[in-house]
Amino acid sequence: MSKEHIVTINPATEEKLNEYKYLTDKELKDNIEACNTAFLDWKLKPVEERAKIIEAIGKELTKNKTELAKLMTNEMGKIISQSKHEIDLCAGICSYTAKNGPENLATEKRTLSNGKDGLVAYSPIGIVYGIQPWNYPSYQVIRYAIVNLMAGNGVLLKHASNVTGTGQFLEKVFVDAGLPKGLFQALKISHDQSDTIIKNKHVRGVTLTGSSDAGRNIGEKATAELKKVVLELGSNDAYLVLEDADLETAIEECVKGRIYNNGETCIAAKRFIVVEKVYEDFKKGFVKAMENIKVGNPLEDGVDMGPIAREDLRETLHNQVEKSVKNGAEILCGGKIPNGKGYFYPVTVLGNVKPGQPAYSDELFGPVASLIKVKDEQEAIKIANDSRFGLGGGIFTKDIEKAKEIATNHFDTGMVFINTFGIADPSMPFGGVKDSGFGREHGGFGIKEFVNIKSIVLG
Repeated sequence: MSKEHIVTINPATEEKLNEYKYLTDKELKDNIEACNTAFLDWKLKPVEERAKIIEAIGKELTKNKTELAKLMTNEMGKIISQSKHEIDLCAGICSYTAKNGPENLATEKRTLSNGKDGLVAYSPIGIVYGIQPWNYPSYQVIRYAIVNLMAGNGVLLKHASNVTGTGQFLEKVFVDAGLPKGLFQALKISHDQSDTIIKNKHVRGVTLTGSSDAGRNIGEKATAELKKVVLELGSNDAYLVLEDADLETAIEECVKGRIYNNGETCIAAKRFIVVEKVYEDFKKGFVKAMENIKVGNPLEDGVDMGPIAREDLRETLHNQVEKSVKNGAEILCGGKIPNGKGYFYPVTVLGNVKPGQPAYSDELFGPVASLIKVKDEQEAIKIANDSRFGLGGGIFTKDIEKAKEIATNHFDTGMVFINTFGIADPSMPFGGVKDSGFGREHGGFGIKEFVNIKSIVLG
């Protein structure tokens, strides 16, 4: 990436895809003004009218699925079937929001303590600015943009530079679906320009999906301007395999949970905490299944996993593996950067993972699994919570009531999945605690993060 241009690179071939020129400061200022002008009209539209356009965006996404999926795969390296599934999820979010948004935003009647009537209204606030990562190039945008458009807000996007093409494509999809021009904009800007957006008076909320360090940086800048923030940050999610788990199911779901999206998922299964009575059996089956994962060209059929999205990200991941091994972890499979073109990294399993290793305490953003053996269920819960993160996690056991009790009362995360690997669903809240951030998206919660919850008291 130069100082004047963004260059996108195919991580599977290392070939240049495209080049985009940054907006000038004047162009950026004009774009923000245009978004605010569009917002002032949009906020007065009935929610039912907004819902029709949101529904149309979902249909337009489906119409363009083949082209958009290929673009995403070329820009960040996920296998093509998962890119298509991502578009299906995005269309589902549009459909869910169009159906449920009007009810979520409906004015509520309240009875005051003095017997008089009151109303609670959910009013749009202005422009919501989203800073989004590359790992789900369409979903990360749709997740925050659709609910905020439904709520009556304007939306600006700073997408990760390596998926700039996807951001531009999505803006066209929105406009083609009937969204007023300027109301949603994918901005080609630098980090310094991004800071000026946060300070702009028309921007009333900021949401970021990214690392904990990025969250601290953006959160500090936004709160200094007294603006609402939602942060969805990283994690090193723990999946517990208890003594009575169905090991076949546990192995299948844990492999899927670790290598899905090339292992580059904030809510991926990363630490596998297994009680000692079933540890050896789980390890044997898990390592064998991981060794059988086919890594290759993400556009080809039969490939399970593509490359890491960027060369620097692969280097970071490999350094974490090497540091973990230096501090006592053992490589059970993988662990070596292959020769040849593309930013590929082998599916890797680390054993003897303990405190003091990145594999234990940090987020490994790629197909590296950490195996941790524990004495019993109590120790498993303790180690699962021995993390500065708190996004998601999983439990494998045949005792569903016990699993629900652990999930409800002991798991210190925003999401817990029982006997399955979890990905996002429009009907369920998504978000975490601790260094994994705060605020929620989806499930009727995200639509109220950036609205003015307004009390109206009747005399």
